[in-house]
Amino acid sequence: MEDEAIIALYFARDEQAITETERKYGVRCRKLGLRILGNLQDAEECCNDVWLKVWNTIPPLHPKHFSAYLVKLMRNAALNLYERLHADKRGGTQTAVLLDELAECLAAPDDVEAQITEAETGELLRQFLQTVPAEARHIFILRYVYMLPVKEIAERNQISVSKVKVLLYRTRGELRRYLGGEPL
Repeated sequence: MEDEAIIALYFARDEQAITETERKYGVRCRKLGLRILGNLQDAEECCNDVWLKVWNTIPPLHPKHFSAYLVKLMRNAALNLYERLHADKRGGTQTAVLLDELAECLAAPDDVEAQITEAETGELLRQFLQTVPAEARHIFILRYVYMLPVKEIAERNQISVSKVKVLLYRTRGELRRYLGGEPL
C-alpha cells in the first residue's frame, strides 16, 4: 500500500492504518530499534510506542515523507528508552559510541549553541548536509540516522572500512566548523 493511502486511513481513523504501517515499515523500525537497544523485546516496545504516536499525531499532522517520519519517531523512541535503561552507565552497545562520536560536534549544555531548539538544530543539520558531497552525506545518514555499524556501511557501499571512518571523521569536523565550533 502506498504511503498516501496509509495516511488517508489515519485521517479516516481506520485502525487498518496501523496494520498497514506495521506491514510496510515494521521490519525497518524493529531493525533500527534493535541496532540502538540491542534487544528485540525493547525494539518491539518502541515500535508499539511509535504506532501509538503516529495514531495520535495523524491527523492533524500530514507528513510529506511518511517513512522518514516513522524513522525519526522510532529513533527518538529507542534513544529515549536507551537513555532510561542506561542512565547510570555508558557502553555495551553501538549507541554509546555514536553519541560519543557526535558529542564532539554538538554544543555542550552550557554553550550558547545548546539553546537552539530541536527544530532549528534539525534545520541546521539539513542545511549542513546539503553542503556535503553526496557520498559523505549518504554515509553520515547511514551512521547517525540509521545507526549502522561502520563495517556494514562499508559493505553496502563497497568501500573500505577505513574510508568510511575517514569520511565520517571529516564530516563531523565539517559539522563542528559549520555549527561554529573549534576546528579539529
